[in-house]
Amino acid sequence: MSRENDAACLVWEVQLYEPFSRVWISKGYGRATTDADPAAFGRAVLAGHLARGPARRGETFRALVRTANDDSLTVTADELRTQSRTVDPALCQMLPTYLRDTLT
Repeated sequence: MSRENDAACLVWEVQLYEPFSRVWISKGYGRATTDADPAAFGRAVLAGHLARGPARRGETFRALVRTANDDSLTVTADELRTQSRTVDPALCQMLPTYLRDTLT
């Protein structure tokens, strides 16, 4: 079986919490066909987004990742502080250029 057959579509979205209206606002989204761990992919997306411009005081960001079989997971900025801050170079290559460039 080839790697393409093992790959699944991941749909991701980076969101910012708006405390006054109590809603999550989309700040970026995309999709990738990859066999990468969805949690690791979500951490890479969020790390790339935050590297573009650090969160200002009081801002709360998260990344949502949905798999092809409708499973979803959420990665918070707090998880980035407790997990490894480095992103696998192979995983970086799966990110859009504007996120990939911030992580290299």
